[in-house]
Amino acid sequence: MPENYRNNNITSTSAIDMLMKFGDVESAERFFRSIKAKGADIYGVLMNGYNLNGESWKCFKIFEEMKEKDIIPDEIG
Repeated sequence: MPENYRNNNITSTSAIDMLMKFGDVESAERFFRSIKAKGADIYGVLMNGYNLNGESWKCFKIFEEMKEKDIIPDEIG
């Protein structure tokens, strides 16, 4: 995906959501790591994808990363 799309929150969130819904967790994680500026929405869609794919334990690691980066989770994510 071109860089200018990758750093658009709406496009990035949709891409991660799509990959997770297709069960391609590895590609979603790789895409997530390539995003420079991550917000609560990006983290939220990744955690939701982990839950959908039976990898809920990974949410704790992502939540800790959010805390380290002072990203406050919202009530929707």
